[in-house]
Amino acid sequence: MKIAISAREQTLKSLVDLRFGRCNCFIVVDTATGDYRAVSNNQNLNAAQGAGIQSAEIVSRQGVEAVITGHCGPKAFRTLSAAGIKVFAGAEGTVADTVERFKKGMLTEAEEADVEGHWI
Repeated sequence: MKIAISAREQTLKSLVDLRFGRCNCFIVVDTATGDYRAVSNNQNLNAAQGAGIQSAEIVSRQGVEAVITGHCGPKAFRTLSAAGIKVFAGAEGTVADTVERFKKGMLTEAEEADVEGHWI
C-alpha cells in the first residue's frame, strides 16, 4: 500500500508536519517494500488560498491510498475523499514511527475534517 505523510523535511527521520495543505513536503511510502520518496509541496507553503485542495491533488497524483497528517481541513478532506484516499489525522512524532504505527493498525481513520479551513 502506498501512503503519504505530511512532513517537515524530506527523510523518514523528519517530524510529521501538523499541517496538511501547507506542509513542506509529503513522504510517500510503499508499506510493503519500505521504499519512499519525498514529494515537494513548496508551491502551497504561502498560497493565499486553496493550499489544501492543491496538496490533495499532489498526493492523489502519487497513487496513494491513504494520507497521514496532523490536521486536515474540510476542503482537503473532501478532495481526498472524492479521490478515494483515506485520511488519518492526529499524527505526531517522526515519519518512520508514524509509518510503523500505521502498519500495526494503531491509527484511526478520520470521518471528517478536524480543523476549519485556513488553520495554521
